[in-house]
Amino acid sequence: MLLFCSVRDFFLLPYHYVDRYADTPKPCSKLCNLSNLQLRFLCPADIQEVQALCSDWFPIVYPYYWYEEITSNPRFYSLAAVYGGVIVGLVVAEIKSFSELNKEDEDILAPTFGRDTLVAYLLSLGVSQSHRRNGIASVLLENLVAHLTSSDNGCRALFLHVLTTNSPAIHFYQRHQFKLHSFLPYYYFINGKSKDGFTYVLYVNGGHPPWGLYDYAKHYCKVLAHSDPCAVPLWLWSKLQTMMRWAWPTTRVAMWSSSS
Repeated sequence: MLLFCSVRDFFLLPYHYVDRYADTPKPCSKLCNLSNLQLRFLCPADIQEVQALCSDWFPIVYPYYWYEEITSNPRFYSLAAVYGGVIVGLVVAEIKSFSELNKEDEDILAPTFGRDTLVAYLLSLGVSQSHRRNGIASVLLENLVAHLTSSDNGCRALFLHVLTTNSPAIHFYQRHQFKLHSFLPYYYFINGKSKDGFTYVLYVNGGHPPWGLYDYAKHYCKVLAHSDPCAVPLWLWSKLQTMMRWAWPTTRVAMWSSSS
């Protein structure tokens, strides 16, 4: 059955296909080594080939203009893995500002970063069935992360949505240091059924989620631990020492007295 979504849903419902049938043995073509693999950015000439791959990999139908966007719009990081002149894998991420996030994603970054801060949304990551378990998905993801951390775009987080039942994909992202951020009930609508999703986030370039009281206490205790106690009244310094030992047990705070 074909699944048709609204325009908004096409950008909300990526499906990360990292061998979702991992428990079912399937023949794979082992590459001699990854040096035989070529990486290049997608271009408009790839639309037909990418469209066929996505139709095979994902249970949702993307509109044609989506393929036009990911193969030509610079706001998308669209990288293909090519083997023997054929695209065998691809990763697509959208770079956008914090202010463009949908409501369910607005708590990914601490508000102190500002509305213009950039984040990357991992839309699609897939590898052809006959070329899986060769490390191609890892190569594609690592190149995306390297781009986000080495460029001057100021991106603070890479996040994605994934079905709660897609255990292989979840384990894959966990191995690559993504952290579970939130649970999204009934986030997906696939083949006429509502399905739950997770949000996973990889923070880069100093990005972090909103802080709670404990996070703020720990942060300022670290700052105070490296400050000059002579600039702080002794009675206040004593109380701060007590708080530091509670909030950050590994802190070694010098003991100061009125005679020092």
